[in-house]
Amino acid sequence: MDQLFAFEELEVYQIARQYVKNVYLLSEAFPAKEDFALTSQIRRAAVSITSNLAEGTSRFSLKDKSHFIEIAYGSLMETYSQLQVAVDMGYISEDSVARIAPFVVELRNKLSALRRSYNEK
Repeated sequence: MDQLFAFEELEVYQIARQYVKNVYLLSEAFPAKEDFALTSQIRRAAVSITSNLAEGTSRFSLKDKSHFIEIAYGSLMETYSQLQVAVDMGYISEDSVARIAPFVVELRNKLSALRRSYNEK
C-alpha cells in the first residue's frame, strides 16, 4: 500500500501501530466486565499515540508539532501504567507486559528524539 501522508513514513509511527495492535491483543484477555472501563481506556490511550503522531506531524508550527508529540508520549505512559494495573488485577501476566516493554522503551526514545528535533529547530 502506498503511503499518502508523511507521518506514515516515520519509523516511530510504524512502531506505534505495532504497539497499538499488541495492546489490543493483550486487552482481549481482560474480563467482559472491563469492556467499558480498563479495556476501553487502554485501547483509546494506545490509539491516541498514533493519532497524535499523525496530527502533530501535520501541524505547521514547531511548537504545535512538539505539543502533539508530548501528548503521544503521555498516552504511551498511560497505556504502560494501565498494563501494570491489568497485571495487578490478574487479567494478564507479568510476562505479557515484559514482552511489550521493548516497544514502550523504543517508542519512548523515538518520541523524545522527535520532540527534541522539533525543539532544536
